[in-house]
Formats: sequence, structure tokens, C-alpha cells
Amino acid sequence: MATARSVEEYLAALPEGSRAALEKLRAQIRRAAPLATETISYQMPTFRDGDRMLVSYAAFRDHCSLFPMSKAAIQANIDQLRPFVSGEGTLRFTPEKPLPATAVKRIVQARLEENAARRAKRRKP
Repeated sequence: MATARSVEEYLAALPEGSRAALEKLRAQIRRAAPLATETISYQMPTFRDGDRMLVSYAAFRDHCSLFPMSKAAIQANIDQLRPFVSGEGTLRFTPEKPLPATAVKRIVQARLEENAARRAKRRKP
């Protein structure tokens, strides 16, 4: 796939199944983090929480992935996520077997909390 310049361009270039799965995931993330902004980073759609990355996602030939950028967020939801864990920081899923919406919401909330804690720590003298 050629490098996309926007999330819409990225999604438009995907096969229907992957596009639908990622659009659903995108909507779930937006609901959990309505103030987050979207961009392309490392050639994949990424949500940002102010100055920090929140989560990224991407489509591949035979699966889709969510990158929570936090081992702790995955471990906190491991009971729901165990079948989707691929490596230390990647969750793999397919259009036929998407990530549980409750787990996506919890991951995003955990990432928002982690980012807030990092900002607070950085402000302390």
C-alpha cells in the first residue's frame, strides 16, 4: 500500500472486510477518547492525546492489529484479550473475530490515565 496522507485515505485503500473492521474500531476509540486527534504515524492510523500517542491500528494481509502502546493496559484486560495477544504490545484480530468493545474502551481509558500521569509527573519539580 502506498503511504497514506490521512486516516480516510488509509481506510479507503483497504479491502472491504478490513476497512469495516477498522472503521468499527476507530469509532470505538473515538467514543472512549472524544478529544483525541487522529493522524498517520509510522504509516498507520494513530490517535493522539495532546502531545502523546494513545493507540495505533493497522490492517495486514490476513489480520488487523491494535497497538495499545502499553503492556500494562493489555495485562489489565488479559482475561478478555488473551486470544488476541501477539507479542508484547500487539493485539491481532480479524473482521470475523473483532476485539471486544469493552476491552477497547478499557485500553483507551487506561492509556488516557497513563498519559495524564506522565504529564503530571513531568510538571512536578
